[in-house]
Amino acid sequence: MPWRNVVGSLCCFNIFGGGNAFQVVSQTRPQLSSSITLDCFPSVNFPLIDHQNQENQKNSRMREVQVGSHTLRSHGVAVARIHLHDWFIFLLLVLIEVILYLTHPFYRYVGKDMMSDLKYPFKDNTVPVWAVPLYAMLLPIAVFLFVYWRRRDIYDLHHAILGLFYSVLITAVITDAIKNAVGRPRPNFFWRCFPDGKDVYDKLGNVICHGDADVIKEGHKSFPSGHTSWSFAGLGFLSLYLSGKIKVFDQRGHIAKLCIVFLPLLFAALVGVSRVDDYWHHWQDVFAGGLLELYYCRACNIYLLLLAILSTSIPLSRMGTICIF
Repeated sequence: MPWRNVVGSLCCFNIFGGGNAFQVVSQTRPQLSSSITLDCFPSVNFPLIDHQNQENQKNSRMREVQVGSHTLRSHGVAVARIHLHDWFIFLLLVLIEVILYLTHPFYRYVGKDMMSDLKYPFKDNTVPVWAVPLYAMLLPIAVFLFVYWRRRDIYDLHHAILGLFYSVLITAVITDAIKNAVGRPRPNFFWRCFPDGKDVYDKLGNVICHGDADVIKEGHKSFPSGHTSWSFAGLGFLSLYLSGKIKVFDQRGHIAKLCIVFLPLLFAALVGVSRVDDYWHHWQDVFAGGLLELYYCRACNIYLLLLAILSTSIPLSRMGTICIF
């Protein structure tokens, strides 16, 4: 008799209810799920229970309960030890960034006929350099700490901070490496090179600058925009983090959530616009900086999610940060 007919016969005799349920053990029959829906009964509990799945579900529920107990005091040292190599690589990136910042950029040829595009006023920054780490790093960290205060999940806090640092540091290394290699003059290069307005050129037609050496050095770092790349790296990461926390893509149609997610990106875009308005960058510098660093920010966010999956047994449903492909 086919196995499906055996199940139907047992259903007709109604021997599945009660505490002394009839149980069948067979090593040759395929495993059946714990619930079978038939036409005669809306839902029938089958006795061949997969005990391993039941144990996994129990462990999953236990892990769900333990999410709130992963605090800094109880698991902070353990998390730091597990990811010690990640922090070592982070320090290595900091060292590389310092070396790149101190390295002189490529001084490309700048002729007299090129000065028409490099003679814009030498203005101060609308967004000072010291303000960039404040909104690109400290602001996201403040949001992470607020989430930790609500959830008490050290894994979420650690991975968010580490992912942010990697996003910003990789961005800084890539940006400064390209700056030094390209050496594109800024739109206000003329006044950096000739503060008195008297331009001098050699026999080949290249500029002979007599301005401040540090100002001239900074004048050869136009492409790509550092302000824009840092802004999109830090605030772009914050945008992705918030999209996971408030569940933007839960298909419930809450448009207000999208507005919250786009606010950091809007601020980063306005910073990029200010770089063009201040004549510190060409529009191509800002566009390339924002596009390039958003890509690497997404890559770091993917790294963050993989880090969270591999380092903790918390179910994916409790992971706060998501990736947008």
